[in-house]
Amino acid sequence: MRDRMLAGELYIADDPELFRDMERATALRHRHNTMDPTDGPGRRAVLTELLGAFGEDSELRPPFYCDYGYQTFIGARTFANFGLLCLDVARITIGDDVQIGPNVQLLTPTHPVAAGPRRAKWEAARPITIADNVWLGGGAIVLPGVTIGENTVVGAGSVVTRDLPANVVAVGNPARIVREVEP
Repeated sequence: MRDRMLAGELYIADDPELFRDMERATALRHRHNTMDPTDGPGRRAVLTELLGAFGEDSELRPPFYCDYGYQTFIGARTFANFGLLCLDVARITIGDDVQIGPNVQLLTPTHPVAAGPRRAKWEAARPITIADNVWLGGGAIVLPGVTIGENTVVGAGSVVTRDLPANVVAVGNPARIVREVEP
C-alpha cells in the first residue's frame, strides 16, 4: 500500500506497513514534542531523523504533528511556530525562509466522494508546495494539491483551496488575492 500512497493512488491507510511507518513517526514526534525546549541540537537530531529533509537554521516549535514525517521536506532558515500539523500522506515541500504561524494545517489527504469507497476506507492525497519566503499566518489551512508561490503572504485563518501565484497577499475562506506584495 505504501507504493500506492506514494504514487498518489487510492490506498487503505490501515495497511500494516503504513501502520509501522506511522508508529515510527509517532515515537519521533513524541520525543520532539516532550524534549527540553533548550535542547536545540537534540530536537534538530530528532527532526532530521523524522522528516524527509530539515534545512539548516530551521526551527519547528513543538508541538508538531505529522502522519509519516518522511513526506515532509523543510528548507533552510524556515520557522514554524507552535502546533504545525502536516498530514503528509503526499509530499509536503516547504521552501527556504518560510514563516509559519501557530496552528497552521497542511492537509494532503483526499477521500472519495462516493459513499461506498469512502466507507471502505479508501483515500488518496495530493502534494502541497510552499515556495521560498512565504508567510502563512496563524491558523491558515492549505488544502490538497495547492502550490503557493514565492514571497506570498497568506492571512491568518485563511483557507487556501487553490494555487496562489508569487508575490501576492491572499486572505479569507476561500483565500482570495487582495493585493500584490511590495518589492
